[in-house]
Amino acid sequence: MIKIVFLLVLSVVLSAKVYDGVAVVIQDEVITLYDIKEQMKQNHIDQKSAVNFLIRRKLEDLEMKKRHISVTQQEVYNDIKELAKRNKMSVSEFYDAVRESNGLSSDELQKKIKEKLLTQKLYNAIAMSMMSEPTQEEIEEFYTLHKSELTHPSAFDVIIYDAPQKELLQKQQKNPMFYSSEIATNEQTLPFNRISPELASLLEQTPQNSFSPIVPNGKGGFMCFYIKSKASAQEGSLESVRPQIINALMAKKRQTILSDYFAHLRDNVDIRIIRLP
Repeated sequence: MIKIVFLLVLSVVLSAKVYDGVAVVIQDEVITLYDIKEQMKQNHIDQKSAVNFLIRRKLEDLEMKKRHISVTQQEVYNDIKELAKRNKMSVSEFYDAVRESNGLSSDELQKKIKEKLLTQKLYNAIAMSMMSEPTQEEIEEFYTLHKSELTHPSAFDVIIYDAPQKELLQKQQKNPMFYSSEIATNEQTLPFNRISPELASLLEQTPQNSFSPIVPNGKGGFMCFYIKSKASAQEGSLESVRPQIINALMAKKRQTILSDYFAHLRDNVDIRIIRLP
């Protein structure tokens, strides 16, 4: 009887090892079959993309260890505090809003913020020493080639819907005839140069005669915008869009530097493919 029980336990252990078995080894870092399957499922990507993504993450982990990059709990809290402030919320209200919109607990949010900060520190450490400010010629060339992309509506005619609960706005969006005394409406014209870049981007991406995504209103509730019309497009002068052009060029340079760096690192690190799902 004891032998039978032992064999059953051994069988369970062995099957677990097969399911959670090693797929890829990168120096001392391991990617399991389970990791790959989860990445494919969560991000709806194929096996090759999942493996490449996980290898890149492991290479980043190795670089963080090599460069002794770390993030304190205070840094995590400060970032969350800043995000809450930007959304005109207290930290507790921000936690509630994230839980409501994304289903993340406060611990899960803190973990994601820590991962974000670690990655930012690593990327800054790699890229900043290799980057230079765009030249005037680069700025002028970008402006000439991307004039249409630098054109934006001069204003947005909108109806602002404000409610204490996200579900109310979801019902409003599904049925324009829906009425609730808890939904406040406000019709406004929002000039492009008087609203935040985040709001301008949200309204630009929302088609005319459509609702925008629902976002926190900064008061513990939620809001969305119905785009009635967009005023005629306005082309920004070179000087007015200079910061936007510099940001775009710097972002492009940064991406090129990081892609080249990790491609070179991958070529020079011992990566062993054991087996794939």
